[in-house]
Amino acid sequence: MSEISSLPANIVAWLKEREELKYIKFLTEYPAVKKAVPLKNTTVAVGIDTLNIVDSFTENDEGVLIENEYCRQVNIRLRLSIHAPFSSGGEACHEAFTDIIDCLTFDSGLEIDESGCERITSDRDTDAFVLTAWASVIASLCPAESSSVKFPSFLSKELLCASHIKDGSIHLDSGQQDYLTKPIACGSYFGYGTASQSISVGFKPHAVIVFTSGCPLIDSNHSTGVNVSLLGIATENGTTPGIQITNDGFKIVSTGETTVRNSKTQLNYMGTTYVYIALR
Repeated sequence: MSEISSLPANIVAWLKEREELKYIKFLTEYPAVKKAVPLKNTTVAVGIDTLNIVDSFTENDEGVLIENEYCRQVNIRLRLSIHAPFSSGGEACHEAFTDIIDCLTFDSGLEIDESGCERITSDRDTDAFVLTAWASVIASLCPAESSSVKFPSFLSKELLCASHIKDGSIHLDSGQQDYLTKPIACGSYFGYGTASQSISVGFKPHAVIVFTSGCPLIDSNHSTGVNVSLLGIATENGTTPGIQITNDGFKIVSTGETTVRNSKTQLNYMGTTYVYIALR
């Protein structure tokens, strides 16, 4: 039995358990269950009036509606046929309707979009006042996930070959594929003489090498005795001065006049072209 066709029976079973609704006798309308004649208690038959299935959409972070490929939205209009004995008066129909809708709206897991009722009539066959009411329920259908019936249009492609796709011994994930096809990123940047400069390579490198284009790696100044290094190397385990690894590339940081073993690093000289190699 599908989730939709079993919905009235499930609702009836749930309503029967509500202590505040013990004065009402619940039954399903399809298949029809005979009512006692004449009625002694308020009786409510639950059935499905209309059913409308439409495409389902989910809003992404940018506010754009994206169609759910494997799910549909269903709008179900439940019919509540409420019968109250003549002795209870017509207000008993409205009382039952109000109590039922309150329970379904505030206590059940159903998403009740709207509800309403028609005019009260009398039924001489059961000596009862009759009120036909309704409630619209919005639900999601994802047969590929929740149903025992596998509809082709709802099937996830991954369901058809999931064990094969997820086999890590024969398939690589996207990160591993990038590592093999694009193991390094090469590029260049201009020095601006600023305190710092960030360069993006599109991934977090394991190692970065930076050097000047067309210049030696060391610029020696014999008059001052201080050498200027135009080479920088950064790894996960340690770096030379003036360079740091970031989440999407690396950052050049000025070391000022700081010297290490009579050498200082300059990786952002004004107008100088630097070349970098970033390894995944």
